[in-house]
Amino acid sequence: MRLNNRANNQLRNLSIEINVNKHAEGSCLIAFGDTKVLCTASVSNKIPSFLKGTGSGWITAEYGMLPRSTSERMDRESVKGKQSGRTQEIQRLIGRSLRSIVDLEKLGEHQIKIDCDVIQADGGTRVASISGGFVAMYLAINTLLESGEITENPIVEELAAVSCGVLNGVSLLDLDYTEDSAVEVDSNFAITSSGKIIEMQVSSEKSPIDREKTNELLDLAYKGVAEIILEQKRVLNLK
Repeated sequence: MRLNNRANNQLRNLSIEINVNKHAEGSCLIAFGDTKVLCTASVSNKIPSFLKGTGSGWITAEYGMLPRSTSERMDRESVKGKQSGRTQEIQRLIGRSLRSIVDLEKLGEHQIKIDCDVIQADGGTRVASISGGFVAMYLAINTLLESGEITENPIVEELAAVSCGVLNGVSLLDLDYTEDSAVEVDSNFAITSSGKIIEMQVSSEKSPIDREKTNELLDLAYKGVAEIILEQKRVLNLK
């Protein structure tokens, strides 16, 4: 039995609060159960050197966990002097996921930097960061449209991400930390509103996974992402 009697194909309680940072061009606080991530989007005219003069923009991301986001305090990576491999992997995942659903030429020579700060971790921080990062990015792009700095919305379609796993032979949607730390198979999916897969990470922790189980996880991911995108649209007042 899952915590709070949650069904195997059921998301944790999902909430997205927008405009939580008055300084950022776009921001939200997203929560998947007890996992909470603050996502901000900052717009700059400083683009990477390889894009100068091309008329194209860029989207990148940074990710970090605050010291008391976990049960025991962890040191800030800035104190350690370097980012962990996990941090680098996650922020690259966030950045390329968001870039994949944006027409960077329509963005013009603007860079949007997405900062995802994990306030509280209970599993699924990377997928929460992608889902919340989309909302923050959308709001930031909307400020560019309202100011007239760009004339067309460069976002091609919506995007969300969710975790799945296999625990005791059973496929589960949206893992909390207790489940995530015990699963035989761990997976993360980033999927667009039209059903296109951007990222599919499936890792066996104990024994290889067969095609049937992989399809079960993918079906769960499609269901979860569709529900997350509905909530994104609701808070952004999209049809």
